[in-house]
Amino acid sequence: MNFLSIFVLIPVLMILALFLSKKRNQILGVMVTGSTLLIGLSIYLVIKYIITRAGGATDPMLFTSTITWYEPLNIHYSVGVDAVSVAMLCLSSIIVFTGTFVSWKIEPLTKEFFLWYCLLAIGVFGFFISTDIFTMFMFYETALIPMFLLIGIWGSGRKEYSAMKLTLMLMGASALLLVGILGIYFSSGATSMNILDIKNANIPLNQQYLFFILTFVGFGVLGAMFPFHTWSPDGHASAPTAVSMLHAGVLMKLGGYGCFRVAIYLMPEAAEQLAPFFLILTGIGVVYGAFTACVQTDLKYINAYSSVSHCNLVLFAILMLNQTAMTGAVLQMLSHGLMTALFFALIGMIYGRTHTRLITEMGGLIKIMPFLGVCFVIAGLASLGLPGLSGFVSEMTIFVGAFENTDAFRRTLTIISTASIVITAVYILRMVGKFLLGPLQNQEHAKLDDAHWFERLAVIILIAGIVYIGSFPTDLADMLNNSIGNVVAQVMR
Repeated sequence: MNFLSIFVLIPVLMILALFLSKKRNQILGVMVTGSTLLIGLSIYLVIKYIITRAGGATDPMLFTSTITWYEPLNIHYSVGVDAVSVAMLCLSSIIVFTGTFVSWKIEPLTKEFFLWYCLLAIGVFGFFISTDIFTMFMFYETALIPMFLLIGIWGSGRKEYSAMKLTLMLMGASALLLVGILGIYFSSGATSMNILDIKNANIPLNQQYLFFILTFVGFGVLGAMFPFHTWSPDGHASAPTAVSMLHAGVLMKLGGYGCFRVAIYLMPEAAEQLAPFFLILTGIGVVYGAFTACVQTDLKYINAYSSVSHCNLVLFAILMLNQTAMTGAVLQMLSHGLMTALFFALIGMIYGRTHTRLITEMGGLIKIMPFLGVCFVIAGLASLGLPGLSGFVSEMTIFVGAFENTDAFRRTLTIISTASIVITAVYILRMVGKFLLGPLQNQEHAKLDDAHWFERLAVIILIAGIVYIGSFPTDLADMLNNSIGNVVAQVMR
C-alpha cells in the first residue's frame, strides 16, 4: 500500500476504534492518538519529499500509485503529491489535531461528534492526495456530507437553516463540478481521469471555456467566491468550534486547491482568456468581505466575513497566472488556515465562558483572561498583516506578484484589492478595542477563568505555525517553487 493512503487509513481506524470505545477517556484517547499519528505522518512526508526532490526527482507528482476502481470509465484510485499537496496535508493534520483539543469537553453525543469529525477528515486528506479527478470529487463529497450533521446537531443559533443552506449551495456546486469533470475526461480523449494524463491531452478551446467555468465556479463556491459566498458566514456562525476550525481552516481550501489543480492546470488557455471576468468577481469579494466584517458585532460573523475576504484573495492570486502570485496564494491558504482556526478556537473558548459572541456585551476581558486575550491580539495582528507573522508574507507576495502583470486592468484591480489591508486593520482594532480593552461590561465576567491546558496547547501550536511562516517564508517558497512552476509552465506553453 502506498504510504500516502495512510492519511486516509488513520481516520478510518479512528472511526472503528471510536465505535468500540464506551468511556469518554477512551474516546479522547482515540482522537489524541490518531491526530498525533497524522501530525507525525505529515512531518515524515515533508522530510521525505524534500530529500526526494534534493535527490534529483523532477516528476510533477511524487510517490504516485494507481489502483483501478471502475474500468469502464477508467476511474482509478490514483494518489501522488507535489509541494502544494504536502503543504495542504500538513495544514489539515494541524487543524485536526488542534480541533481535537478544542473539542475536549464537547457535549452531547461526544462519540458521535468525533465519528463525523473523522469522516470529514477522511474526505479532506483523500482530496489532497488524489490525482484522479473523479476520485478527488468523491473525497470532496465525503468531506461535505458530515458538515450537515455536525452543524445541524452540535451547532448553535440558526443551526438547521445554516446546515441546510450550506448543504444545498455546496451540492449545487458539486453538480457543476461533476458535469465539468466528466466533460473534461470525454473531451480530452485521455485514457484515464488522472490529472497527469489529461494535462497532456488537447481539449478544444471552445469546450475548455465551458468546462473551465463549470469547474472554477464549482470549486469557487466552496472557496467562498463572490457572489456565491453567502453559505459561508452562516455556516461558520452556527458550527461548533472544531468544525468551524476545520471548515474555514481546511475545507474552504479545497476550493482554492481545486481551482489551482483542475481548472487552471487542465484548461490553461481558457484560464488565460476568462481570468479577467473572475478577477473582477474575486476582487470585489476581497473588498466586500472586509467591509462587511466592519459592520458585524458577532465575533463569529466578523471572522467569517474576514474569511470571505481572505479566500477571495487566494482565488484572485491564482488567476494572476504567474509564479509569484500563485506562490502567494498557497502561502495565503496556509496562513489563513492557521489564522482563522486560531480565531475560531479563541472565539469558541470565550463564548464557552461568557455565553455571548456580541462584542457590544463584552469589555475588559483581557484583564480576566490574559492568555486568551493576548492570543486573540496575535491572531488579529496576523490577519491585518503585521510583519513577522504569516499574514504579511502571504499578502505581500500576492500583491507583488499581481503587480508584476504590466497591463493596467490587473494593476488597477491589485491597487483596489490592497485597500482590504486598511479595512482589515479597522475591524480588527475595533473588535479588540470593544471586547478585550476598556472597562468590564458585565461584572459576572470577573468570575471567569482563563484557558485550560488543552486549550493552551491547541492555541500555542497554531500561533507557532503563524510565526514560522512569517519568520521563515523562504523555506516554504523554495519547496513550492517546482510545483507551482509546473502549473505556470502549463499556462505559458
